[in-house]
Amino acid sequence: MDFVSEFRQYISSVTTALGKPLDDSSYEIIDRGVPHKPAGLPFGKMGVYTFWYNGRFLKIGKAGPNSDARFRSQHYGFNAASTLAGSIMSDSEMLALGITEGDAGDWIKKNCRRIDILIDASVGIFALELVEGILHYVYEPKYEGFKTQR
Repeated sequence: MDFVSEFRQYISSVTTALGKPLDDSSYEIIDRGVPHKPAGLPFGKMGVYTFWYNGRFLKIGKAGPNSDARFRSQHYGFNAASTLAGSIMSDSEMLALGITEGDAGDWIKKNCRRIDILIDASVGIFALELVEGILHYVYEPKYEGFKTQR
């Protein structure tokens, strides 16, 4: 699937419909593939990160310009609330794949396609939240929100 083009189309159509289009030069979409190697937030950027596995987005989240650890590494471990690794370890369907707490981070890197959207911090935090919201709305990631809300 060509998520780079799809993401760009959604971002363009929604922000244009709202009367505040995001210029293509104000953001970059990077498909890190599978397996993937996480990268940090460049100076002056904020980002939306996505993790795709087996036909579904597992997690879509955001990190502001001062949240490099959240963007780069936290989802591969258990040192913060609401990480992808933690969600996987709470899911019996995923545990049936033989994933353990000791290898969850490596499993994510080896098996999940990661696609990042780097956005110029100068466009503001509301643009970041909108882009994340658009992707949540379209793709309904497995591990977003409370189970009772899904």
